[in-house]
Amino acid sequence: MNIHAEIIERCKAGDASAEYEIYRLYSKAMFNTAFRICGSREEAEDVLQESFLSAFRNINSYRAESTFGAWLKRIVVNKSLSALRKHSHETVMMEEVPDVVDTITDFSETNLSVEKIRSALLELPTGFRTVLSLYLFEGYDHQEISQILNISESTSKTQYKRAKDKLRIILEKEVNYG
Repeated sequence: MNIHAEIIERCKAGDASAEYEIYRLYSKAMFNTAFRICGSREEAEDVLQESFLSAFRNINSYRAESTFGAWLKRIVVNKSLSALRKHSHETVMMEEVPDVVDTITDFSETNLSVEKIRSALLELPTGFRTVLSLYLFEGYDHQEISQILNISESTSKTQYKRAKDKLRIILEKEVNYG
């Protein structure tokens, strides 16, 4: 049973105060999702607004087969990706390559702030940032990412690895020269 089932039922009945309550409960997390994908505060704010409008307009299609948060996050991810496609002509084309075992550099002993890491993420090309965000932060697997972005699963894995490698280089520079 969804923990917010009563509020959701009130939203379905058109209760504006219930809609505000849902917005209050989910807006910060959904903004963060949009921001990680879009890379722009303004774009993320627009996506957030469009996502909530869409969610409330289509609330009757929510069937509680997943959590409301997961349903809403899917809307936010789709709106974020649509915004990227609409506003960005930057495309990262990747050749097909076999799977490569990922290696992770441990930055836990460094003085990297959240802001420095966020800034480094924004330096990534849009395609890299999108795949990295969907996989690492949003919890999608490569098969799901390939379907969402209409790319092969191998391309998703490759972009993820290259995004991590590029992010590692950016962060290492920050650690060594920051």
